[in-house]
Amino acid sequence: MSSMQDLQARVAAVLALAPVVPVLVIDELKDAVPLARALVAGGLPAIEVTLRTPVALDAVRAIAAEVEGAAVGVGSVRKPSDFTDALKAGATFAVSPGSAPGLIAAARDIDLPWLPGVATASEAMALFEHGYTQLKFFPAESIGGATALKAIGGPLPELRFCATGGIGAHNAHEYLALKNVPCVGGSWVAPAAAVKAGDWGKVEALAREAVALRG
Repeated sequence: MSSMQDLQARVAAVLALAPVVPVLVIDELKDAVPLARALVAGGLPAIEVTLRTPVALDAVRAIAAEVEGAAVGVGSVRKPSDFTDALKAGATFAVSPGSAPGLIAAARDIDLPWLPGVATASEAMALFEHGYTQLKFFPAESIGGATALKAIGGPLPELRFCATGGIGAHNAHEYLALKNVPCVGGSWVAPAAAVKAGDWGKVEALAREAVALRG
């Protein structure tokens, strides 16, 4: 079993791969591999597949096995068994919208890096007491946006946040300019219409634009 310090280092390494982590809701399993390949080709190798559809875990399994260069994770983790399912599917990290006590306890017993979600300074401080330094700030735009994250960074300089929720090409740069934000999460790089049409060139182009947001 890896130490908390090692697990946090592994999360930090994922968040450092690119300025944007695509957050995907995959409805059709056939789309998983070509979608992931387009994102990786565009420079976004860290990919979060949310557990919001019946094919999500199979999509993770396919991406892990077939897409070279992808660091695929599982998002929308809400219960302890999700950790086990994610690890079995080949996920390299897990992401949650929040940080329920049951998840915190379960995360101690599995060798899978976890990015728990927070919405307040108190939640961030509580997770820091458990050894977490890499957190998800969600839903970012609804809870103060980049201004709030900048303020939190003052008294909590040890923490780093992947901001997610309401973020797109129009405002990602506001978050990426902050010292405590290594990356943001968003779905705009894989629009539903492009995925449905199999327009992987469009997805790759959006990924390249997202990489350039860091400046």
